[in-house]
Parts: sequence; C-alpha cells; structure tokens
Amino acid sequence: MIDDFAKAHLHDKIRGVRDALVWKLEGLSDDDVRRPMTPTGTNLLGLVKHNALSDARYFGEVFDRTPPLDLPQWDTAGWWDGTHRATEHESSADILDLYRRVGVHVDATIEELSIDAPGYVPWWGEKVMLFNVMAARLSDATRHAGHADILRESIDGSVGVNRPISG
Repeated sequence: MIDDFAKAHLHDKIRGVRDALVWKLEGLSDDDVRRPMTPTGTNLLGLVKHNALSDARYFGEVFDRTPPLDLPQWDTAGWWDGTHRATEHESSADILDLYRRVGVHVDATIEELSIDAPGYVPWWGEKVMLFNVMAARLSDATRHAGHADILRESIDGSVGVNRPISG
C-alpha cells in the first residue's frame, strides 16, 4: 500500500539526514564544531542542537507523546532564540547524545503511529497527520544539513552529502 511505502520512504530519508548531520561534526575539534560561522552565531553543533529540539517537539508535543527531555512551553518568550548555537555549558557529547536519544524517540513515534495519525501543531494552529510532520521535519532537517555542508567546507574544505560507505 502507498501509505506504508511513503511512511517507510520518509522515515529512511529522515534517518539519513540525521546521520549526515552528525557526520558533518566527525573529525573536528570541539572549537571547530562550536565556532560561530554566521553573523547570528550559527555553528555545526548548534545545528545538531536545533534539530534535536525541533524533532523532540514535533514528534512529541504534536502527538501528545513525551520527548526524552524537558522543553519549555512552545510559546515561552525567547526559548527558541539560542537553539542554533551550543552554549559554553553544553558539551558536544551531551548534545550528540541528546540528538541520539531524540532520534530513538522520533523512530519510535514513526514506527508506532500510522501515517495518518492525528496531531496538532500549536505554533501552526493546525491539525496535522504524521505524514505532514514527517514531510515538514525532513524538509527542515535537509535544509539544515545543507547549512552544515557549507559550514564544514568553510572549516576544513571537507565536502560530501553522505557518509562514505566503507567496505
């Protein structure tokens, strides 16, 4: 059935983008992954943090599921402002572990819900289905993986879309 195919396809792409984003940090020093690379301070580790927080919220709150971290209320003033940057108090290991834990949560949500499972995105003011959230998060995560491609190339010249296949 197309629903099962579409769900599996989107899920595979979400996992692939998640892996690619983490891969962009591999082999870099802590200073490099934290280095502000844009006028707003965006850095590689911050992109991972941002995706972790976004995924936790979309695959948690939207479907009334508990994410693997405490998040402030979605409309709390200013909470979103620093999500593209890692603070000095957040270790690289902690943020990468958070992204891994959130990934497990995302995968469980996708696996346990049907593609037409209902949800509600309060910051959109819209009823949605799992399909809508999967497509939106894939689009956003892919955009941020593209940002990571540019940041990584700016740091050390490394390029590539996917982790090299070993074997």
